[in-house]
Amino acid sequence: MRTFDVVTGESLFVNDLRVVRWEQYGLGSTMPFQAMWYSVPPGDESPIDQHPELELSIVVAGTAHVLVGGTETEVPHGNAFLLDSKEAHVVQNRSADQPLMVFSAYWYPEAAAGAADALAARTPVAVTADHD
Repeated sequence: MRTFDVVTGESLFVNDLRVVRWEQYGLGSTMPFQAMWYSVPPGDESPIDQHPELELSIVVAGTAHVLVGGTETEVPHGNAFLLDSKEAHVVQNRSADQPLMVFSAYWYPEAAAGAADALAARTPVAVTADHD
């Protein structure tokens, strides 16, 4: 087992957002995705972002207001949102005093299709459990 610590992880800043990317942990190709944490200070927002990867984000602390294509969605703590490839988005923290923390995993759509094909091609394995 490995653990990853958002507090001691090496940070970079995008405007006022603190970003801790998992590339620093030397995982290479051991996982089918990349990941990061980012925090948005109270009353602030991310710059508009758009990228070729799919991005699954889980709100770890606070409430995110996600703006995509003229639609705003409130995503409270413990919930998640999925951004499609090339979908322009902004993540806002409307709290006056609480930071917003988000964990994001992201991957290229082609990788997801390849993984789905590989899973579909697998032969089911019967598992039995012997109990006394």
